[in-house]
Amino acid sequence: MCLIGETDMLVVFHSKAAAEVLMFSKHALPILKAAGKPYTDTLPERGVITRDQLDAAIKGIEQAISMDTESEFSDDNDDSDSKAHPITQAVSFRRRAFPLLAMLRLSREQDADVIWEPAPTW
Repeated sequence: MCLIGETDMLVVFHSKAAAEVLMFSKHALPILKAAGKPYTDTLPERGVITRDQLDAAIKGIEQAISMDTESEFSDDNDDSDSKAHPITQAVSFRRRAFPLLAMLRLSREQDADVIWEPAPTW
């Protein structure tokens, strides 16, 4: 059995309003910071964004996305085969945040909390 380090913990976000979202804790941490959670270096194993916190969380993530300067689309029109494969390209904050942001929006519409916990091991 392989033990995953604390910064590599896989977490699952749950809401009655949306499908589950899986994310490594090291990627979820900056998104939850943008959502107003006061975490510094590590993400707690379990947590909640209450329905009362959803508006502020959504606004914070949207603001962080608007400040994300990484381009989602390449302006390079070179059709040669020398381009880097998409799997080798870095994933922007915007792309990482989108599934959780969508969950938060659906949860707000249906007045539901969003919780996270460690993902089950397979």
